Formats: sequence, structure tokens, C-alpha cells
Amino acid sequence: MKLIVGLGNPGAKYNLTRHNAGFMVIDSLAKEYVVNVNSKEKQALVAKLHIGREKVILAKPQTFMNNSGQSVRALADYYNIDTQDIMVIYDDLDLEVGRIRVRPKGGHGGHNGIKSIIDHLGQKKFARLRVGIGRPEYGTVTDYVLGKFSREESKKVNKTLEEAVEAIKLYLESDLNDVMNKYN
Repeated sequence: MKLIVGLGNPGAKYNLTRHNAGFMVIDSLAKEYVVNVNSKEKQALVAKLHIGREKVILAKPQTFMNNSGQSVRALADYYNIDTQDIMVIYDDLDLEVGRIRVRPKGGHGGHNGIKSIIDHLGQKKFARLRVGIGRPEYGTVTDYVLGKFSREESKKVNKTLEEAVEAIKLYLESDLNDVMNKYN
């Protein structure tokens, strides 16, 4: 069983903001498989499905970004999922809009959602799919990540969402090395 977690903030106020890139990927994946991520479990909205031979739980923590680890840990414990079977999808300021990167482990890189997950899981060994949102040209990082994509950026983001869905499908059908070779 795999746990695929998209990070974001709950509520209509945050829909389609840069910081909700993880939620957007989960929603795109759910749409492709015609499932709704709306069952409430362990402080998250979840959907359960099979992709290929793999049983998969899609999750969108509802704890707000900085406390994402609470929900991820609760889901992993409840379903007895090893950290090596968890993939977390999140926004990355250090990648330009339209890019994704996949890693098998790592630090939090200043991302508070990832920091929370590392703190709650007690380790860094879980797969990550980073969605590029770029850095702000002006203003604060907080305002930027909580802002919506521009019209021009949205076109790139739509293609990125498709690419992220394909990367996740490859991860579920193969292994992370194949995903990294293809998408990094």
C-alpha cells in the first residue's frame, strides 16, 4: 500500500494558490481515476483506490501546511504504511514554474510542511515530488506562496499537473529511480 500526500491549506480561501500545488496534483490524479478525495480520516481528506497492482491512499491533510506531519503520521500509523511507501507532493520556491523534481529523501529545505512531516515521522526517508512555483520578483514570500498563479503561469501549471500525474503513475508501476531518470 502506498500513501500519496499532497500538501496545501484547507479552505476556499487557499484554492489554487501556489502553496496548494500538492492539493492540485492530488485533485488531478483523482480526476483521472474518477474518485473523490472527500472522505475524512485522520485529519485529512482521503480517497482509496487501486492504480495498477498497487492499493493507494490519496490524502490532503486538513491541518494547515505547518502541521501536515500530524495527519501524515496518523495515516501512516493507522494503515501500517512504511515511510518508504509514502510520497509527498509540495510546492518548491527553488524550482521555476512548470518544473517538477523527484527525490527519495532529503531535508526540509525551509518548507514548513516537510519540516512537520520529518518531525512527526522521525526521519527524512520518504519520496518527494516537488512542484516548481518560482520565487517572487517583489514582495514577501508568504504573500507570494499564498497568492494565485498568474494567467501565464497557470498554462505552465496545467502541463506540470499532467506531468506530475504521469510521474506518480510511473512511481506506482515501477520504482522511484525510473521516475527520477525520466523527470529529473
